[in-house]
Amino acid sequence: MSANTMSRNKENLVNMCDERARMLQDQFNVSMNHVHALAILVSTFHHGKRPSAIDQKTFAEYTARTAFERPLTSGVAYALRVVHSERELFEKQHGWTIKKMETEDQSPVRNEYMTERLDPSPIQDEYAPVIFSQETVAHIVSIDMMSGKEDRENILRARATGKGVLTSPFKLLKSNHLGVVLTFAVYNRDLPSDATPDERIKATVGYLGASFDVPSLVEKLLHQLASKQTIVVNVYDTTNSSYPMRMYGPNATDTGLLHVSHLDFGDPLRKHEMHCRFKQKLPPPWSAVTTSTGVLVIVLLLGHIFYAAINRIEKVEDDYHEMRELKGRAEAADIAKSQFLATVSHEIRTPMNGVLGMLQMLMDTDLDATQQDYAMTAQDSGKALIALINEVLDQAKIESGRLELEAVPFDVRAVLDSVLSLFSDKSLEKGIELAVYVSDGVPEVIVGDPGRFRQIITNLVGNSIKFTEKGHIFVSLHLAEEVKSTCNDGSQALRRNTAPVENGAGGTHNTLSGFHVVDRWRIWENFKMVNSSSDAVDAVNLLVTVEDTGVGIPSEAQSRVFMPFMQADSSTSRTYGGTGIGLSISKCLVHLMGGEIGFVSESGVGSAFTFTAVFREGYRNSADLKRHPSNNPEFRGMSALVVDGRSVRAEVTKYHLQRLGIKADIMISPASLFSFISNAWRPSSPEHIDMVLVDEETWNSSSDPESSQLLRELRRHEKTHPAEKRRLKIFILATSRRHAEIDELQLAGHVDGVMLKPLRLSMMSACLHKALGVGSKREQSSGQRPPALRSILNGRHILVVDDNAVNRKVAAGALKKFGAKVTCADSGKAAVEMLRPPHNFDACFMDVQMPEMDGFEATTLVRSIESRVNEEIRFGETKKEMYGNVAHWHVPILAMTADVIQATHVECARCGMDDYVSKPFEEEQLYSAVARFFEYDKMMAERDL
Repeated sequence: MSANTMSRNKENLVNMCDERARMLQDQFNVSMNHVHALAILVSTFHHGKRPSAIDQKTFAEYTARTAFERPLTSGVAYALRVVHSERELFEKQHGWTIKKMETEDQSPVRNEYMTERLDPSPIQDEYAPVIFSQETVAHIVSIDMMSGKEDRENILRARATGKGVLTSPFKLLKSNHLGVVLTFAVYNRDLPSDATPDERIKATVGYLGASFDVPSLVEKLLHQLASKQTIVVNVYDTTNSSYPMRMYGPNATDTGLLHVSHLDFGDPLRKHEMHCRFKQKLPPPWSAVTTSTGVLVIVLLLGHIFYAAINRIEKVEDDYHEMRELKGRAEAADIAKSQFLATVSHEIRTPMNGVLGMLQMLMDTDLDATQQDYAMTAQDSGKALIALINEVLDQAKIESGRLELEAVPFDVRAVLDSVLSLFSDKSLEKGIELAVYVSDGVPEVIVGDPGRFRQIITNLVGNSIKFTEKGHIFVSLHLAEEVKSTCNDGSQALRRNTAPVENGAGGTHNTLSGFHVVDRWRIWENFKMVNSSSDAVDAVNLLVTVEDTGVGIPSEAQSRVFMPFMQADSSTSRTYGGTGIGLSISKCLVHLMGGEIGFVSESGVGSAFTFTAVFREGYRNSADLKRHPSNNPEFRGMSALVVDGRSVRAEVTKYHLQRLGIKADIMISPASLFSFISNAWRPSSPEHIDMVLVDEETWNSSSDPESSQLLRELRRHEKTHPAEKRRLKIFILATSRRHAEIDELQLAGHVDGVMLKPLRLSMMSACLHKALGVGSKREQSSGQRPPALRSILNGRHILVVDDNAVNRKVAAGALKKFGAKVTCADSGKAAVEMLRPPHNFDACFMDVQMPEMDGFEATTLVRSIESRVNEEIRFGETKKEMYGNVAHWHVPILAMTADVIQATHVECARCGMDDYVSKPFEEEQLYSAVARFFEYDKMMAERDL
């Protein structure tokens, strides 16, 4: 063989060996750096925090999940430095004794130990018991690393130098391979690079060790190389040059070409080398290859490439057809899922419609108080089940991307009032403050989806109610622009109106209830809507916050709050109930509204959930404007005095009074009430006060003189000065129904009424009407749906079609209650015959799912018959007198459906139905569905009169 060939072979061997050595060295250094980082993590989060943020479970889970960063290690463990004087206390705290290694030359990371069989570690100046370990070496916990001779030397060298140190090779029990242990000292503070050994020893608090399976890691490295079969690789520990230790590779018997590459694993005390040689005899030079052989090889290669290309094309075509088939199956499965949800929804809601409907009919009969309570409890439970069904179905619609929002005008303040009404009984039962405050800048009417907006608020307030036992729940609503301007100019006005956290007198806080709350500004400042401007001119950017003083959310659970079916821990569902999907649904709804949602929470303090949403400004129609309680003229021009020691709570009361048109001033204590009123009641004084609203907490906490004595003096003053001004009305604002002293004052005529919180517009209006004796008749009928329903349904002839006898009975009973004349049909076929012109039905409520002929098919046939009759009348083929003197037939058909899937609603419109109501329907929903068909007829009849 020529010298050139030998030179090229030598060069190839050098390149391949150096490449392998460099890759092995680099990968080892990467793993070593990650082990060092783990040592720093232990120093920071175990020794740098009180209490520690790391325990055995956390360490094992973290090291298992980050094992990919240390692919060359077989296990890591942390040993704590314990001096002899602290040994007894340490063993009591951990519940085990510090164990000794079996022999002086064994390391516990090398074998699987039965620690309970090991002897206690002998007395010495200090110990290094393992307290944390990866699951792969969990058996070494409690073993003293200082009781092994070589491990002790490594530990002493590591802490004195501040660098990673390696042991000599040892045999691993499981694999029978040779391995090494890398040790880093863990310090209690960050030391400078030039720290002395004494400084390092004093700062040492523990030791982090990692074991490496050298043959496995070299084998893994060689597997990554295409030419791994070309050369033979051996790795040696040559620290003792006279007796090198082979750590990887076969016995070297070939004396052929050899190259040695030096390995630097970061420990200057230990030396390692990689020896490489060709696996087979040196290949012959290229000149030995004949031309014919080369041509044959080229032809074979071309043939292989051509054959592979054909196979590749065929495989791509097969994959394409398979993907099309899978796509078709997925679409069919999606349709089947929607149909399944529709069927399940119908099958569950249908009997629930009967249960709730019959309960409502039962409650309309003469029941005593106990029976009424039982019926209401059963009805509430049924509604809770319906709400749960709706949540699950909402989640399904979100996953399928079929959740849609409507855009209608609504009163956001009325929506918040309705949410408070929903939770008023629960808040009174717990005795917690529940309040709402809406900024003056928020328009009266906005355009959006009121149902979904209410659903978000209800989810957030419902969670707060569940997790709050004392303090308050405060719902506040502002324009995002208000928060933005406050962040920019540093104004404190908004902070004052939205329950900030400031220390007040007596160790309380300037909040709704005086309890400490989280700082909601921490989340407000992160919202995009607060930090950017909207391009839409008529956009209304709302920022809604629900603040509570509940148990709070643990920091480890906060990352999964918005995940569906997830709660803080497994005990949450057992203790508080719920499915864990309310917040997930709320987050999706907020995103559909163009906003974002976030929260800030502290365990033991409470939480504040905030979301933003984009709406458009709307306008109230004249009918709604007339019915709205805020437009009652009886209260306009009146003046009220709010007595409350908590400024935030007083502002909430003032907000509700101003909604009724009542001018309100605030006084923090009842002590100066008598003199203030006396001055205001003088004939020469321009001031006048019609009513005083005193918070129960302020009333009970006041003294010098006592509140009740002050009130009696005030009433005596009124009797002795009857000519001054009219009698002052006094109301107590209470968070519970238990107030015996106030009841006595009310019976004695000293107090005119007790307003139970949460304050709402309708409740305050009714209470003031009763106490002031104004507009009571109008108040009884104004703005309520039952009288309005009676006015439009009275005398109407309505056909109810349902195959279920209970559902027919429920629907008929609900309609008859409002004066309608009801006829029932039990099938779609019967409905078609009864709705064949001429007939005297004003409307039809049609069930969707029925045997033989469903509601869709029946409606399609009815519309077809009506269309044919209308054409005959229009073209003069028949006279309208033959069809009841009606020129155009179109009976309103409303679907009664238990389905909440969008496809069902689309099908209702496609077959010619005019609207739909979900079962079980309520009075508000019924009014919304039928009003547009009958209110116009009523208006025309009144005009003719």
